[in-house]
Amino acid sequence: MTAQSPARWTDPEQQELEERVAAAELAWLSMDVDVQTLRVEIDNFALIHHQLLGPLYARLDELDALVAEAVAARTGHPDDLRRAAEARQQVEELPDLDALFDSVDAVRAERSERAERSERGESGEGADQAVPPPPAAPTRVRPGKEAQRIYRELVRRAHPDLTTDPAEQQRRADFLVRVNEAYAYGDAAVLEGLAAEWSTAPEAAPAVDSPDRLGWLRRRLDWLTGKITETATEQVRLEQTPMGQLLALAPQDPDRLLEQLAEELLAKAAAQQAELERLLGAPEPAHGPTPVGDNGTDPDRAQEGHTMFAQIPTTDAASVPADAALLDVREQDEWDAGHVDGALHIPIGEVIARIGELPEQKLYVLCRVGGRSAQVVQYLVQQGRDAVNVDGGMYAWEGAGRPMVSSTGQDAFVL
Repeated sequence: MTAQSPARWTDPEQQELEERVAAAELAWLSMDVDVQTLRVEIDNFALIHHQLLGPLYARLDELDALVAEAVAARTGHPDDLRRAAEARQQVEELPDLDALFDSVDAVRAERSERAERSERGESGEGADQAVPPPPAAPTRVRPGKEAQRIYRELVRRAHPDLTTDPAEQQRRADFLVRVNEAYAYGDAAVLEGLAAEWSTAPEAAPAVDSPDRLGWLRRRLDWLTGKITETATEQVRLEQTPMGQLLALAPQDPDRLLEQLAEELLAKAAAQQAELERLLGAPEPAHGPTPVGDNGTDPDRAQEGHTMFAQIPTTDAASVPADAALLDVREQDEWDAGHVDGALHIPIGEVIARIGELPEQKLYVLCRVGGRSAQVVQYLVQQGRDAVNVDGGMYAWEGAGRPMVSSTGQDAFVL
């Protein structure tokens, strides 16, 4: 250090505030990116959930109504007639989900249009240029790794609240509209272009050696503390929404979860279809519809109801006895990741060929979420075996705190 370059004195309080503000900004931006990412994934999950599973839910509701109506037609019992009317009313009163998601698409199209106008520098009033159509609906819940990386970097660099200049905040907000739209569709190429386009503007915060800097740092730290609390609250709210809770069942692979849910719904629909065909194909009793007593009851109803409502036997994971005979019908990699110690492992495609290996006692059948196991239980019941489907599969087993082991000796998990 020479006489021409004396050591610069720094206010210790200001130095501490500089560090605290920088740390708070980093913490808040990381949280905010996570929340925005979660919001995109929940929106995409809800949209794809509707597109993939909506018709299956509608088919199940219709089959439930048809089965109830077939039972009511055969028995004439007041309770069956009431249940049939309620089931049919539920089908007729379902919300117009197509219209709902059409409105979502319309909002996304409008946002795309605004982003295009902003990119061309138009006000949006009386613009004559044709606006390109919005991108196709996302095909995956979670955008790819490259899109995630670019998105996080762009948000951290261009967040509006990194500046206090109103004009710069607006510029950044308009830019992030385009960034969020591209990320929602997982378009890494567009995000790359936006990253190349972005350039930062000078900050409006007071200079480090300004006498106003210390007061600004105090206000900034208070503001950041409030934003961290607000962002954490929003994250909790998103996680507790119905779609957020469903997404949490498979945080590492939400697209696989949709496939498993589809399997489960298909199995339930197949069981209901078989029950409907049995009811419609069975001959009427020789004495006609079952007579109803003076008090509206039928002394023979318990036995008849058991026959007519031949459903897949089901239980929850917490109720499975500790010494129960378990059959796991998942694939080898799923079994290796985590399974119940002592369970018999036969993949679903091998059950018919290996049915002789099954014990004669009551079997509790497991898969990942309950879809494949429901199909196996349906088959075993048809063969006269005593079998029960564990609802929710290994996910429910893990959620109930039941023990699991892995084939590798590492911590067990549901794959």
